[in-house]
Amino acid sequence: PLTACRASSRITMASLLAPYPGKQYLIGGNWKCNGTKESTAALVATLNGAGDIPAWCEVVVGVPSIHIGSVMGTLRKDIAIAAQDCSATGMGAYTGELSAAMLADYGVKWVILGHSERRTNQGESSALVATKTKQALDAGLSVMVCVGETLEEREAGRIDAVVLDDHMAALKGKFSEAEWARIAIAYEPVWAIGTGKTATPEQAQEVHASIRAWLSTNVSPAIAKATRIQYGGSMKGANAAGLLSKPDIDGGLIGGASLKAEFISGIAAVAPKP
Repeated sequence: PLTACRASSRITMASLLAPYPGKQYLIGGNWKCNGTKESTAALVATLNGAGDIPAWCEVVVGVPSIHIGSVMGTLRKDIAIAAQDCSATGMGAYTGELSAAMLADYGVKWVILGHSERRTNQGESSALVATKTKQALDAGLSVMVCVGETLEEREAGRIDAVVLDDHMAALKGKFSEAEWARIAIAYEPVWAIGTGKTATPEQAQEVHASIRAWLSTNVSPAIAKATRIQYGGSMKGANAAGLLSKPDIDGGLIGGASLKAEFISGIAAVAPKP
């Protein structure tokens, strides 16, 4: 009986470790420019003890570059690490830059590109974001490409003009279908980032559906179906289940709540099984 019990235990463990066969939610965290050595170690300990991650969720955290090494050595292995940006160039005489090849060589798996804060504060254009995305893909990284409108653009009825005709259009014709398989799109309504405001699940679903339709028309129906479209506008434990229940919301790119245990216990853990 003990042998049988052990065999059963091994089968159960094997099934837990097996890759999830369907489309996983992508639950991304963005720590932004936060963290001392001490507070980052405390955050890692919090996430390590935050409970189980469902098999139908892939979890990634965007770590400030200076902390990537220490976090990589201490963070639980079912959470991958992303950089928050990479350069549009390779290695060379580019003082202060961090190339995608460096990140990949270091063991980083993902990079966040085109975040609204970089588009606004650093003046990054959609063309530059597309160039960076190609650099990242060529280096073997997966990419979360951020798109989204400001409150003024939404109120002026320019959601499609910004999200589809600018941000998404810059990606058109740049990547193979194999490369698109390593791209996720993070829709971040800029007016809902760090403001406490959140798009309703219906508002978010409407834009997500438009992005998926754009992908179907401009890339392929297969890529449209497979691409994960994350919601990036103040997702937290209080609204995650409602947002993730929508058919075209395939995860989140989470800021403030990714610095707390609720990133796992209140967001990833409540994602409904597909």
